[in-house]
Amino acid sequence: MPVYFFVLVVVVIFLGMSIKILNEYERGVIFRLGRVLGKPKGPGLIILIPVIDRMVKVSLRTVVHDVPPQDVITRDNVSIKVNAVVYFRVIDPMKAIIDVENFLYATSQLSQTTLRSVLGQADLDELLSHREKINERLQEILDMHTEPWGIKVSNVEVKNVDLPQEMQRAIARQAEAERERRAKVISAEGEFQASTKLHEAADILSENPMALQLRYLSTLVEIATEKNSTIIFPLPIDLLKVFTDKLTAK
Repeated sequence: MPVYFFVLVVVVIFLGMSIKILNEYERGVIFRLGRVLGKPKGPGLIILIPVIDRMVKVSLRTVVHDVPPQDVITRDNVSIKVNAVVYFRVIDPMKAIIDVENFLYATSQLSQTTLRSVLGQADLDELLSHREKINERLQEILDMHTEPWGIKVSNVEVKNVDLPQEMQRAIARQAEAERERRAKVISAEGEFQASTKLHEAADILSENPMALQLRYLSTLVEIATEKNSTIIFPLPIDLLKVFTDKLTAK
């Protein structure tokens, strides 16, 4: 009886070492006596020869990797801290296992050095206002370097840009000055448009003296309705001339 039990245990262990199951998002690179055995296997049931075969699992799902904050000096000599997030996935399990020792660690280190290199070639204003272009540039460089490893970098996003306190105050002052400049420009444009309209109105009134007199009377009525007080207002001679001409004609 102990012999049969021992044989049963050996068989169970043998089957446990021989049968592997890979999920839909997994692939297995099999090494037989140190050599790669054909193409990556999976998904589903995989049968291995114990001791002789060794399988390395590779996930094909997208990996979201946080790049830790990096000290960067921009092209205009501003010291900042920047972190980012990188989205990548394995598209060739064979290359990811054979051509690089640890593709996760290698991609992480490459992301950090590329982030410092690209941002060091950009101005602070460019980093703050044209972040999409910088993200595209980072993605292109990373994807070019990771392609030989069988890795596809789909997206890179710069997350936070930490500025020194004095630089934050300088940017705040700059933004305030820009708002004041825009307010003055808008005010000047309004005064220019108003003066233009007044000039056009003056031209129209000068062509018709009666219209000028009616406008004069209208102004008197408006002043009289606003305040109940005595107003001394100069009376143009031209206004009286209309009535004197009519009396003379009679």
